Amino acid sequence: MDRGARLDCLLVDDHAMFVEALALLVSIRHPEVALETAGHLAGALRRLACPPLPALVLLDLNLPDSRGTGTLAAVREAAPRARVIVLSADDRPETVVAALEAGAAGFIPKSGDAAMLGAALRQVLAGGVFVPPGALAHAPSAAPATPELTARQQDVFRCLVAGLSNKLIARELALSDSTVKTHVQAIYDKLGVASRAQAVLLAARMGWLDDPAA
Repeated sequence: MDRGARLDCLLVDDHAMFVEALALLVSIRHPEVALETAGHLAGALRRLACPPLPALVLLDLNLPDSRGTGTLAAVREAAPRARVIVLSADDRPETVVAALEAGAAGFIPKSGDAAMLGAALRQVLAGGVFVPPGALAHAPSAAPATPELTARQQDVFRCLVAGLSNKLIARELALSDSTVKTHVQAIYDKLGVASRAQAVLLAARMGWLDDPAA
């Protein structure tokens, strides 16, 4: 994350104490983030109807006027280009899975600390997907047979699951950006997924998060 660039962010949560604490943390740790808040879905949608649109939305799924993944679906429809990180007190694997399946680019349990928030912001804004360590260790399993990836695709996939953007993968593996993009698309095709979040979810279901070359 470039600390010299302003980042517009919308925090959507109805718990006043949590909002105040998180806003204070963001102002201290991430002064480049211009944080706005909304306490319900209707207010969030009104904000998302007015440019400039935030690049990032921090979203509690359970609001006074909306609950569950429908909240995420409404926000993504209103701002399809925004990256959405779900904030939730419910960090059960099935909740994380549902958020990723609905298009979230990250998931932060409300029990998480400042370091986790910083890691999530960096990873998601770099184009990756953030899932807390171990959050999907016992994810519901309904995976197809393991597809075969080439050795280089396994390297790229390991980096992708770790949350690295294409540019960072290219740097890590000494490849060109275009070569990484080709590998990523080939991996998506073999896995039958269309996004990094879906790839991370499938990796969890296949037990690849600890050994993605399996």
